[in-house]
Amino acid sequence: MARRRFFVDEVRGGRAQILGDDAHHLTRVLRVETGQKYEISDNQSVYLAQIEAARKDLVSFSVLEKLGSIETPLPIAIVAALIKFDRFEWLVEKATELGVDSIVPCMADRSEKGLDRAAGKRVSRWRKIAREASEQSRRARLPDIADPVSFAEALANDASVKLALEEQTGAAPLLAALPTDWTAERGVAMLVGPEGGWTDRERSAFQASAWTPVSLGNTVLRAETAAIAGLAIVSSAWNASNYPKPAGSSVSGRDRCGDGHSSTESG
Repeated sequence: MARRRFFVDEVRGGRAQILGDDAHHLTRVLRVETGQKYEISDNQSVYLAQIEAARKDLVSFSVLEKLGSIETPLPIAIVAALIKFDRFEWLVEKATELGVDSIVPCMADRSEKGLDRAAGKRVSRWRKIAREASEQSRRARLPDIADPVSFAEALANDASVKLALEEQTGAAPLLAALPTDWTAERGVAMLVGPEGGWTDRERSAFQASAWTPVSLGNTVLRAETAAIAGLAIVSSAWNASNYPKPAGSSVSGRDRCGDGHSSTESG
């Protein structure tokens, strides 16, 4: 069984600490003890470390060695319209598990009124959820959870590939819209609408800002479901394009996956 992994603020002089409520969780819930070995990350590197002390409000580690880590190098950003907070929290958790690089909340025309005013107070909770999901999924780095922005600010994303999930007919399947010549420098941003979908004003705005409308299929998905489905497709396509192919094989990742089951819907 793989060792549990925890995030620490820093590793200095071969030592690290976890304090406060996080330490309480380790000692009272996970029952960590002096002498046990775990993996820790300072959000840059991963280390094998041994617990030197485990008290109610302090867990201290001594680093034993630096470990190699495998992290998807492709920056994948979810630019998500604000939805009900319980569903947005689910989106944050699952997107983190799937390896999202950043999540940018934004206010859309059909976002529930008042969510923009309350969202700023929820960011710290979303970051805590992302931290816990990162530990559970053994990530080496935490995703960036941005402060909420306006729709216009969200459209200014500088990713090389910008995709807008669209429930209206006529949009290309998501998989077909992905590049075939991916490099780690070609980031992907995916725009996810609110409950009720995009307004005509928003469609005109994101198309004018070079966002490509894409589809996930013929059914209308909840916003959080669409975000996770789209992220899984993008991540899988990236992994397939970078997976070592057997000698003599000329079958591409896209050929194996097929274009017929990759259409999009956000709602």
